[in-house]
Amino acid sequence: MSRENAGGEGGGAEEPEQLALIRESVRRAKVPRAKPRTWRGAALAKELPVARVLVDKGVLHLDRYFDYAVPEELDAEAQPGVRVRVRFGAGSRNVREGRREGGGLIDGFIVKRCAETDYNGPLAALAQVVSPEPVLDSGLLELARAVADRYAGSLADVLQLAVPPRHARAEAKAAPEPPAPPTAPEPGSWGRYGHGVDFLRSLASGGAPRAVWTALPGPQWAEEIARAVQATLASGRGALVVVPTGRPAARVDAALSELLGPGQHALLTADAGQERRYQEWLAVRRGTVRAVVGTRAAMFAPVRDLGLVVVWDDGDSNHSDDRAPFPHVREVLELRATRDKCAFLLGSWSCTVEAAQLVESGWAAPLVADREQVRGAAPLVRTVGDLDLARDEAARAARLPTLAWQVAREGLKHGPVLVQVPRRGYVPRLACERCREPARCRRCAGPLEAQESGSALRCGWCGVEEAAWHCESCGGFRLRAQVVGARRTAEELGRAFPAVPVRTSGREQVLDTVPGAPALVVSTPGAEPVAEGGYAAALLLDGWAMLGRPDLRAGEDALRRWVGAASLVRPQGAGGTVVVVAEPTLRPVQALVRWDPVGHAVRELAERAELGFPPVSRMASVSGPPEALAEFLAGAELPADAAVLGPVPVRGGAAGGPAGAGPGGSRRGAGAPPGSEPWERVLIRVPPGSGAALAASLKTAQAARMARGAKGAREAGGEPVRVRVDPLDIG
Repeated sequence: MSRENAGGEGGGAEEPEQLALIRESVRRAKVPRAKPRTWRGAALAKELPVARVLVDKGVLHLDRYFDYAVPEELDAEAQPGVRVRVRFGAGSRNVREGRREGGGLIDGFIVKRCAETDYNGPLAALAQVVSPEPVLDSGLLELARAVADRYAGSLADVLQLAVPPRHARAEAKAAPEPPAPPTAPEPGSWGRYGHGVDFLRSLASGGAPRAVWTALPGPQWAEEIARAVQATLASGRGALVVVPTGRPAARVDAALSELLGPGQHALLTADAGQERRYQEWLAVRRGTVRAVVGTRAAMFAPVRDLGLVVVWDDGDSNHSDDRAPFPHVREVLELRATRDKCAFLLGSWSCTVEAAQLVESGWAAPLVADREQVRGAAPLVRTVGDLDLARDEAARAARLPTLAWQVAREGLKHGPVLVQVPRRGYVPRLACERCREPARCRRCAGPLEAQESGSALRCGWCGVEEAAWHCESCGGFRLRAQVVGARRTAEELGRAFPAVPVRTSGREQVLDTVPGAPALVVSTPGAEPVAEGGYAAALLLDGWAMLGRPDLRAGEDALRRWVGAASLVRPQGAGGTVVVVAEPTLRPVQALVRWDPVGHAVRELAERAELGFPPVSRMASVSGPPEALAEFLAGAELPADAAVLGPVPVRGGAAGGPAGAGPGGSRRGAGAPPGSEPWERVLIRVPPGSGAALAASLKTAQAARMARGAKGAREAGGEPVRVRVDPLDIG
């Protein structure tokens, strides 16, 4: 093309330059990134030339520190606590000029600088310092090691939970000056509790009280926690609050913002995003902020001068981490309170057996209101038992007993009504109407479910539709619901109350709040939204479904969920009424009627002491394929006072760990085995005082299996064995 043609109105003169730039960009993109140097021949640091590094391998047989040489160029940045990258797994043969080379690049933390090493051979050099920001101090390292030892896990896995991923932009921001401590708060609603005012005064004066707090019904709990935090900050110390999910975290966050103003606390939740969460975490580590509220991972937050740790609703399963080594917030905060000699507050509307044991052992003191205060704050609780249902024509024709229907109708005149259903979905379980035999798929024996009104039945396992079901036991053709889900309940209530709006809250969509106008709010347990001004009434349906679970904690968990829903209802003096559909003679139902969760927990604790079950004893769950499990137990040197219960068959996906956990209970494995694979489980129980020995023996046995598997012994270490100390669900 001639220059004259190129200079036409098309502007083609710039085209070659643009094409050249594009070609150069593509050429650069194709050039592979250079790997970090091996520092061959580089001079080492003149002082402390050895860095002791915790490598992020997360396997038990490598749960120790490794020494690396510190090049002089990295001397200033390679300080204890910083993130580094190192080469690992090169072996002893690849040595050049006195420096080990090769191996894959992995992340790690420098835990110490040393003048010399105990290792006899040549050291590899640090590949690079990822960031000069020290994120791992000695206090957090000691806490992580204590947690790893308690739960038979690796230190690297605990630090994966404790230290959030790095975000360079958040790290580059300068830290502002820390705000001045606030003044001591007024007691406020803490005056409703017997020793509530004394508890606040002790915090404000620098004391370290330990209390198990049974909160009164109503929304004041978040403000009461905020006042405890303010009292601690007034003494010049820090405070840490851990709640189960983001919704209660937002309520405590709002209460702290209203009471303390901006800049006094940090919010650590997964919903905040990686950059915002890391920025808040850095503010805590740098000492800019001394108060933290957050969800599970916040239990490791590096709060300066820690003076108070708070855990709310410790019975919620969200407090137990779903990644190895599965630490529980309550236990970690107990460790922190003991190690840092700080105050401890365990609060809930209900009371777990572990909380009752803390009081009985004298480790913590009870913080409760007197019966007059309880009666003034709690709603009226009424029951519908089996005899009532048998005499109730409406209950036989529909799911809603007459009493529940009447209470709902009356409550809708004054505000919203909460309906708690123990299952989500439409009709999760069906059975023959005549003989009550569960309806199962003819192809895989899975449970049949009804997806929507009028639709065909579908198997919950294989998904195949069943158009012509009949009962194989009695030949019946009619079905009844064993447990009806939230969407089906909402549909039925919509027909019973056609002029009233119906809202649902569950896994698909969890509502945070609802207006105070009349409405029916159908919710699964734990997803109940807060109503403006409180609910006028609550219906707790299908109580037998929660009480009938084959689990040691079934009664405790059912009572906790009932109390949590009933605490959102207005007091009895304001007309608040709760109807629970469950047999009134059962202990959890009686505890709800009397509003006495502490008494229920104390009696449960006494029964478990007689049976030798947790928390009176320590227990571990070990599960896997039968041959691998037998081999593991044969190689484990268990304490002399250990009792082995089992083995019993279990499904692969529920073999002693949360869904999705990998072999050995680690998220690094290949995932849970297929449900068709036969697995067995044993429970290993030891008396108090032997828990550390049990965890150490299981960790040693698991590390030995992993080491043999790493050396190629497929028959010894190839099959997965999952270990979980203090499992929540022991059947």
